[in-house]
Amino acid sequence: MNFDIILRNGKIIDGTGTPWFHGDVALRGDKIAAVGNLSQARAAQELDCTGMVISPGFVDTHVHGDLIPFLDPFHEAAIRQGITTYVVGQDGVAPAPASTKVLEYMCQYTAGFSCGKIFLEKKDRPHWQSIHEYLELVTNNCALNLACLVPNGNIRMEVMGLETRPPDASEMNQMKKLIARAMDEGAVGISSGLDYIPSLYASTSELTEICKAMAPYGGVYVTHMKRYDPEGLLASMDDVHQIGRDANVPVHISHFNSKAELALPHLDKARKSGVDVTFDLYCYLAGSTILGMIALPSEMQKGGRSATLERLSDKIVQKELIPWFESPRIPLENVRLSYLAHPDWKIYEGMTLKDAATQLTGSVGAAAIGEFVCKSLVQCGLAVGCVVPHRNRDEKDIDSFMRHESMMAGSDGIYTGNFPHPRGYGCFARYLGHHVREAHTWGLEQAVQKLSWHGARRHGLKDRGLCNPGYAADVVVFDPTTIKDNAWYETGKQPASGMIHVFVNGKAVLLSGERTKNLPGKGLRRL
Repeated sequence: MNFDIILRNGKIIDGTGTPWFHGDVALRGDKIAAVGNLSQARAAQELDCTGMVISPGFVDTHVHGDLIPFLDPFHEAAIRQGITTYVVGQDGVAPAPASTKVLEYMCQYTAGFSCGKIFLEKKDRPHWQSIHEYLELVTNNCALNLACLVPNGNIRMEVMGLETRPPDASEMNQMKKLIARAMDEGAVGISSGLDYIPSLYASTSELTEICKAMAPYGGVYVTHMKRYDPEGLLASMDDVHQIGRDANVPVHISHFNSKAELALPHLDKARKSGVDVTFDLYCYLAGSTILGMIALPSEMQKGGRSATLERLSDKIVQKELIPWFESPRIPLENVRLSYLAHPDWKIYEGMTLKDAATQLTGSVGAAAIGEFVCKSLVQCGLAVGCVVPHRNRDEKDIDSFMRHESMMAGSDGIYTGNFPHPRGYGCFARYLGHHVREAHTWGLEQAVQKLSWHGARRHGLKDRGLCNPGYAADVVVFDPTTIKDNAWYETGKQPASGMIHVFVNGKAVLLSGERTKNLPGKGLRRL
């Protein structure tokens, strides 16, 4: 029997969590054709994988790569970690589906983490409105696959603009119709981001109702919860669990940045009661987001971007904000600036807010930080990204979350600015290197399962995530002794190392450690 490609004599880890076995993997077209002892078979291309691991390609279940196909289609940040599929549309505020007005808002509002401003300035940028159109534009335009959640903030804005009130019956029906259309077109679920505008204006009952519209399609509700801190964690989890029960849908918690000793018993209790709840995790002790979200009171952001900028430009308002900056939502001194859109302000990228404020104002303290925050946001049109140290967990919490059966990997990767959080370039490699080889948190089989099959299954990608005949030919080959992350907070753009071959839909995008010119990625639809 002849094949297109045979990967020979590797240590096959198939994604199920069962022990590795020696053998060969054959690809034909865009499918895995055979797995096992294929010594009698021949192929047009045969690659010796002795000493290497052959596994399914990895699924990044939470990442801000929606615009990557149009800005960085070869995207080595992911490929050199073995990531072959992104799940985008996260946090309730994303580029698709979106009318022209909503797309512009979302790109501008989230520009600190989405590359939205860069995209809007692109002269030949593509245009879409529906999930179908977005997924079609992705296909054959990127090195990896993308599956898409429906952001609740987009749906809300299409129907209600930036209103803060609950929807009336007519508006709710319109939102449900938009959800049903997006699910018909292949979306894998709904996302919410209850720190972001306008997603945060949705109540638990509103989210339950739109999830009921999703339920017949088998999608998952994915949420950046209201609160992850010890004081607000359990109530936020209860809201998620209630949506799962009342809408009869699986639910999933994004980037579980919490204390494991509080979160995991509560999650286990919900699962025992019948709630299908899971979570994703990145293995770092800092987060990353837009500066306005963490540094401004929520009332400052009502009415959207233009209204916020008008308030911040008012010197009277700036003075009124001084008490807020003296006792902010989170400590701001050690927040590190990852991206500032205005060319004149890029000198502050990589600095902490404390150091940047001192350099700008010549003084120290809360007032100086407040002045920097207001001026930078105005000058950059709110397009300021930052890296935020965690206060609610430590390495032991990461270890405990990783060991839980409901965990799957999600980088929360951000690719904006000169000093991005290292998780976008290193999270999956760090799992395979540091956490398998050095910390021994996982065995290699468990690592591959949590990086591939768990995420694929959860999002309805039934032909991905396993190294089985008939599955999509998303296959990676890596050296388990050298795979490692090289990015850190001062060097966030350093690619990972140790990945040898990466195939997406049967085409090599990384071959013998070298990037090819192939762009075989697809816009994936829930199966």
